[in-house]
Amino acid sequence: MNIVELIRKETLSFQDKTALIQCDDKILYQELLAKITQAADELTKNGLKKGDRVGFLCEDSIDYIIVCLAVLSLSAVIVPVPDSCSQAEIDELVCRIDLNFFIFGKAESSTESYSNKSRSIFDGIVGTKKFWIYKRRAGNNVPQEYHDLNPAFIRFTSGTTGDSKGVLLSHETIVQRTDAANKALNVTSDDIVIWMLSMSFHFVVTILLFLRQGATIIICSGSFPDSLRQGLQNNRGTFIYASPFHYRMMIKSDLFPPATFSCFRLAVSTAMRLSGSTAVDFYKKFGLELSQAYGLIEIGLPFINNSKNSDTRESTGKILPDYMVRIANRNKEGVGEISIKGKGIFDAYFSPWRSRSQVAPNGWFETGDLGRLDKDGFLFLVGRKKNIINFTGMKIFPYEVESVINQYHGVQESLVYGTPHNIYGELPCARIVLKNAAANNFDLGELRKFCYQNLASYKVPKDFILVKKLDKTASGKLKRKH
Repeated sequence: MNIVELIRKETLSFQDKTALIQCDDKILYQELLAKITQAADELTKNGLKKGDRVGFLCEDSIDYIIVCLAVLSLSAVIVPVPDSCSQAEIDELVCRIDLNFFIFGKAESSTESYSNKSRSIFDGIVGTKKFWIYKRRAGNNVPQEYHDLNPAFIRFTSGTTGDSKGVLLSHETIVQRTDAANKALNVTSDDIVIWMLSMSFHFVVTILLFLRQGATIIICSGSFPDSLRQGLQNNRGTFIYASPFHYRMMIKSDLFPPATFSCFRLAVSTAMRLSGSTAVDFYKKFGLELSQAYGLIEIGLPFINNSKNSDTRESTGKILPDYMVRIANRNKEGVGEISIKGKGIFDAYFSPWRSRSQVAPNGWFETGDLGRLDKDGFLFLVGRKKNIINFTGMKIFPYEVESVINQYHGVQESLVYGTPHNIYGELPCARIVLKNAAANNFDLGELRKFCYQNLASYKVPKDFILVKKLDKTASGKLKRKH
């Protein structure tokens, strides 16, 4: 099975329909598929073959979709590289996932070391953007199981252990996920989807689902909220897919009058927890209930709340038909650890290699999240078992940030944590203990600059607080609030 070939078959009757819109650019399904073929031919000429791992860095665009689908059409594996990554993070991704190729669409400092070893590609094929391709001598020390799985996608992220890097999905798993999600989203060729999220984080389920169904996708790239306003003014949407951050900004902005979403059938909120106040305020202004979705890269979208019930606004809804949920170790309020079982669960962690059967031997995946089910089966998220910080839908691992801070001269130790924020979800902050010699002339500005050089910008703490000591357990571990 190949997801691109499936899209070709499923859209045969939509060839003259608009597939993608970005600003003034439009592309029909027949044009999209033709450009995918052209780009795939160019990749083949550059030596790309089945099973190769291809890092891809590009801003959200029509070009992004064309290149990703071209790679997938060759049964190679897409490894998205978020454009917020620092040089150090890109280097780690390249090595840990053992990339065969790195394709990037922008010449910034984060890709400078690769630009010198790359060459131009896709001239005149996918659009006006300039792309470069870097061919790397990979070790390819992967188990045979990797090839047997028919791999399609690897998301470079820490797994539940904190050590595993790279969630691997096969073509078959992606098909199962998109099928499962559409039992709640009910996307059809009549839908015009307003797309607001980062493709490097949210490509697999939704973009591919929309294309499989022959829907039209409006890519609102560029500065927010102007890009969204333009997308809404020029197109009559039926479906918007965004984060609570975007919805909160729409509520506050005069650019979006109450009638903005009068023709919309669904407004999905995902990427981070939806607050009750945002859900209420959005309904009061626009008269449309937000549908909170609960997704994980290891599972897909097992929960989507499209009940339109004001009493369950803060819920992620009921478990979808292709999944099962259980709450373990419940407290007296019914809050416990969420585990999920069903179709489309990830196939393996890539580095170090751990198959699905090793991670979830009985089929149940432990999400690390805490929640409770009400009497009607609606899931309410409460928190996380692990201290992951969720900043506008992007996950920040405190240990990673602390390891960078602790490298800075004058720092003895640090504690990174999240503080609740009504718009951004959580803000990363840090408490710092200095070495005695640095106490009198320590420059927090220089520390912040050091963090920006070694971390993606969203991971850099928004506040640094100097303290004399950090609270610890009896065994000497840092005390973290859960």
